[in-house]
Amino acid sequence: MNYELFMARRMAGKTASGSRLSKLMTHIAVVSVALSIAVMIVAIAVLAGFQNEIRKKAVDLTGHIILTNYDSNISFEAAPINITQASIPELLKIKGVLTVRPTATKGGIIKTTDEVQGAILKGIEANAPISSFADYLVEGELPVFSDSTTSNQVLVPLSLAKRLLLKVGESFAMYFIQEPPRVRNFVISGLYNAPFDNVSDALILADIRHIRRLNNWTSEQVGAVEIFIDDINRLQPITEEIDELMAYTITDEGRRLKVQTVADLYMQLFDWLNLLDMNVVVILVLMLLVAGFNMISGLLILVFEKTAMIGLVKAIGMRNAGVQRIFLYRAAFVALKGMFWGNIIAIGFCLLQYYFHLVPLDPANYYMDYVPVSIGVWPLVAVNIFGFIGITLLLALPVLVISRISPDKTIKSE
Repeated sequence: MNYELFMARRMAGKTASGSRLSKLMTHIAVVSVALSIAVMIVAIAVLAGFQNEIRKKAVDLTGHIILTNYDSNISFEAAPINITQASIPELLKIKGVLTVRPTATKGGIIKTTDEVQGAILKGIEANAPISSFADYLVEGELPVFSDSTTSNQVLVPLSLAKRLLLKVGESFAMYFIQEPPRVRNFVISGLYNAPFDNVSDALILADIRHIRRLNNWTSEQVGAVEIFIDDINRLQPITEEIDELMAYTITDEGRRLKVQTVADLYMQLFDWLNLLDMNVVVILVLMLLVAGFNMISGLLILVFEKTAMIGLVKAIGMRNAGVQRIFLYRAAFVALKGMFWGNIIAIGFCLLQYYFHLVPLDPANYYMDYVPVSIGVWPLVAVNIFGFIGITLLLALPVLVISRISPDKTIKSE
């Protein structure tokens, strides 16, 4: 029989004796642990949700991995690559590669009766995947690009359409500054919320054949090939495999194709997301210390209150280690009770936020209009294990006081 566990259960029972102060400190410890665990779980859920949403938005715009000509500069007039040189059939054979999207971009100016705005025309190959933009569609429908004819349908950012006073179904002219200058007329098939206001609020999706004709390209030339993979956590190994494949691919100009990841294109954005990891670590440590110190206070009060009992069990032969385990078990019951309620609170909040978006955000600063949450089973288990172990290690300090309690003095004082 485990006598230490038995005595700890008796101390935790409803009929157990104790001062009002010790009971109050026990309740405070339970609340403290519950709130600390809840904050830990919510912090990780918000961080994961925020990172997932930002990465998804970036990937929807450019794909996970992008192939371009090494001669490409920072402008939107990229040197073309031959689609056959991109080895698309070979790319699709790589494990983890889902699909590819040949694209091209070209800067231009939109002129309406009252407004003039700069914009970027992003051409998409016919039958290439653009379903990811459906998540941002607010009005109308996605444009349809067929193999047979060039489509004049375009998908326009809502913010750009508002500035130009344009609506779904209306047409507009886009001018391209080149020699000789050219103009194209487009019809708005749909409006979408730009994922990033400072990057994509002027990005118009169109048929790539418009850009080919404007640039005098052949039907085999594109500006870039965007590659989508099944797991962003495998981005680096898949990129290395693609880079190795492209090492043997030489363009008509004698250059290699440039392999970039979405993290390379949005370096500042991804660096910012990585900094958030450190913020969450700080929150986890602080919450653990808050819960731990409240537990220590409660345990010390309980030890001082049970001094006579400690002296008695020592007098009948129980060693210090056994007595210490009694109080550690008692503290563990308090910690587990607090962790249980902390999980209930955190999971309940996350579910409410996920389905009802209770906490809003300013999309101008955070690229989304509500706080996203994402929590998996393993992160949830990890937080609870980390919290329990951390609190238990902190509780090892106050139980050392037990070894200094002398049986003869405590019994004598009683």
